Amino acid sequence: MIEVRNLRKSYKDIVLYDDFSISFEENGITGIIGASGCGKTTLLRVMAGLEPYDSGTVNGICRDGISFVFQEDRLLPWLNVYKNIELVLRAKMSPEEARSRIDWILELLDMKNAAGMMPSELSGGMQRRVAIGRALAFDSDVVLLDEPFKGLDGRLKSEILDELTGIWSHYHKTIILVTHDLEDAYRLADTIYEFSGRPVSWTRIR
Repeated sequence: MIEVRNLRKSYKDIVLYDDFSISFEENGITGIIGASGCGKTTLLRVMAGLEPYDSGTVNGICRDGISFVFQEDRLLPWLNVYKNIELVLRAKMSPEEARSRIDWILELLDMKNAAGMMPSELSGGMQRRVAIGRALAFDSDVVLLDEPFKGLDGRLKSEILDELTGIWSHYHKTIILVTHDLEDAYRLADTIYEFSGRPVSWTRIR
């Protein structure tokens, strides 16, 4: 189980979290919903070690074993689709293993024909798919998804939701999904927390 305990996080005189605790089941899918600015993204960044905090602990998570899909795609514009995915695998596996894994990811996302394309040649939806594919290729134990379906039309979003469900059912990773869309959360997550207030509190709605 991943546990955040007694977290305090403030920005100058604004206290976002105060004595905040929450837990996430290992190998489960948890959704976090709430209004914009309520602290959802900040919590993911704290868990990933990307955001400092005043006090508290994050237990049960190895930060070297995290994949993070940010709200922005963060693709390197000078690398093609294949190389953008390969970049995260260089220190993790041999070139042969990386090639096999990238081929599998591109097949999964129906993007084999786009392997040689540059980010500037892709639609917003395709860029999002590459960003999600890069996180999945890393093969981490924990996947943090921050509004991963932003910019996707209904069909593509539905396909990727199905793909994520399939990957989870096969590999049983721990997935934490931040979204503003309750329908997406219900479709993907076993457990759903709604964040509200300042300092933030949560209500479990599933």
